[in-house]
Amino acid sequence: MKRTITRLYDSRTDALEAAHELERMGIDDDNISIIASNKDRWYDAKKGGDKDGENDAAKGAGKGAATGGVLGAGAGLLAGLGLLAIPGIGEVVAAGWLASTLTGAAAGAVAGGAIGGLVGALTDAGVPEEDAHVYSEGVRRGGTLLTVRVDDQEASRVTSALDRYRPTDVRTRGQEYRSSGWTRFDPNAPPPV
Repeated sequence: MKRTITRLYDSRTDALEAAHELERMGIDDDNISIIASNKDRWYDAKKGGDKDGENDAAKGAGKGAATGGVLGAGAGLLAGLGLLAIPGIGEVVAAGWLASTLTGAAAGAVAGGAIGGLVGALTDAGVPEEDAHVYSEGVRRGGTLLTVRVDDQEASRVTSALDRYRPTDVRTRGQEYRSSGWTRFDPNAPPPV
């Protein structure tokens, strides 16, 4: 049976590194998704990646090089990064099955058929609704969401790998949001500037 494991990262670099780790572990790209806020305009589709248009793999070693490798052409899942607008969140950079689900949901919503956006896509994938609202708000506020579908026997190994890259704790983050008056993700709210 498939299970959906989701993590929110404050650092886009950490999320990209975690995605790269999943690929190195042999997790099929069809089961990995990433949704990253583009509110700071870090991704430029016309240049094929980072705002500077360069392949960061050539820039150096360590995290920068590994992240560049993830973003570079032919790099599996993330070679398919594209821009997508999500109601209440704004422009995101997305790849994978969740991005495809959102694209289909957006087309349905335009036709009057689908509602729910990112919250709906996450809950449909098995993420608890309360967590889905926190994850959606986290992306709205500039975070990066990494979601992977795995068989039950792989869940522990994948969870451990994702947790090595410093994800936020969804419960703590939800409490932080609620302490400031937030109650749930609002897809009708204007995207952040």
